[in-house]
Amino acid sequence: MKLYYKAGACSLSPHIALLEAGLTFELEAVDLKTKITESGADFTAINSKGYVPALVLDNGKVLTEGAAIVQYIADLKPESGLAPANGSEARYELQSWLSFISTELHKPFGSLFNPAQSADWKAAAQALLSKRLDWLATQLGEREFLLGDRFTVTDGYLFTVLGWANLVGFSLDAWPNLQAYRTRIGARPKVIEALKAEGLI
Repeated sequence: MKLYYKAGACSLSPHIALLEAGLTFELEAVDLKTKITESGADFTAINSKGYVPALVLDNGKVLTEGAAIVQYIADLKPESGLAPANGSEARYELQSWLSFISTELHKPFGSLFNPAQSADWKAAAQALLSKRLDWLATQLGEREFLLGDRFTVTDGYLFTVLGWANLVGFSLDAWPNLQAYRTRIGARPKVIEALKAEGLI
């Protein structure tokens, strides 16, 4: 398998999942401005959407969209515990968390990177994020992981998205348990390995 990624982008989430699952894979960086990969390939010929992540399977099939990719990875190694069993109530809880992170956190955080957005628009996005993080902090409480006592692919995704806060000048000081959560996830050996591989630490 090969994961196409941009350092620190949402592709960090499946990168973490691949390492946590102990799977063999290749990495190839993508310049999202030029749409050219590290090896000189046209990334839009690999993923016509033009954004990461994209995971090329051993059979040549290309999977896109992070929430789908991380579940695929988890299902390749069910013994890893990265996702509950398909069809279980807990699996739908995991899918609910992935959807929440994707739509309510990823999108507004991601939009704050856009220099073309007006100050008013950014203020509205930050207000929405604050509301969503208030809810998230209450739901997480003092739990170690989103689904309870075990790391899952939801944690790798949330870790990734919360990491963008500093990059866009959005303080997490109002949510100390989210800061502690991110520190905890960031101390995992496979997370550190992914961060080092992407040149982030």
